[in-house]
Amino acid sequence: MPITNTRFTWPIGDGIVLIPRTPEIAVPYHALLAANHARLAVWSPGIKEPTLEATRTALERSGNAWLAGTRLPLAISIRADNGHRLVGAMNLAIETSAGSAEIGFWIDAAAEGQGVVSRALDAVLGHAFGDLGLHRVEMRTLTTNDRSHRLAERFGFSLEGVLRRAVRFPNGHRDVAVYALLADEFAKATQR
Repeated sequence: MPITNTRFTWPIGDGIVLIPRTPEIAVPYHALLAANHARLAVWSPGIKEPTLEATRTALERSGNAWLAGTRLPLAISIRADNGHRLVGAMNLAIETSAGSAEIGFWIDAAAEGQGVVSRALDAVLGHAFGDLGLHRVEMRTLTTNDRSHRLAERFGFSLEGVLRRAVRFPNGHRDVAVYALLADEFAKATQR
């Protein structure tokens, strides 16, 4: 994957760095999206083959939402010799009036199973419940996504229900599992 240099990074340990998803990283982020398009389309409806222009526009919207305080859009990266190699993304959609958020993420196939998402999720949840003062974070995933279910359960999220046929894919509707984690539950889990 292409390497990016950026002015702001959030080191979270083990050589993993979170970077704001803004137009500054458009070229390498687009390359990562294009390389993972087929994998992402299995889990997310309506994902079209990305173009650099569409990627840049989406990153601009993400950057503006970050500045507005309604989103924490991050690229997950690993330190490389001349910068950072992007390996995925994490997003925290913030509902400030409710004091809650929804978290989502994806990872490149080559980075799966290495603890990268776990490390990023732990950092972002700590920020959400700490600095942002949120009281609840939701995670929604297809009921068929076993990896995401195991990750949610490992972090102490509770399955609150299933939204039946809630997401429309080209071959039909699919069910979505809704998990949630409360601030006090996260605090207890991190004290262990």
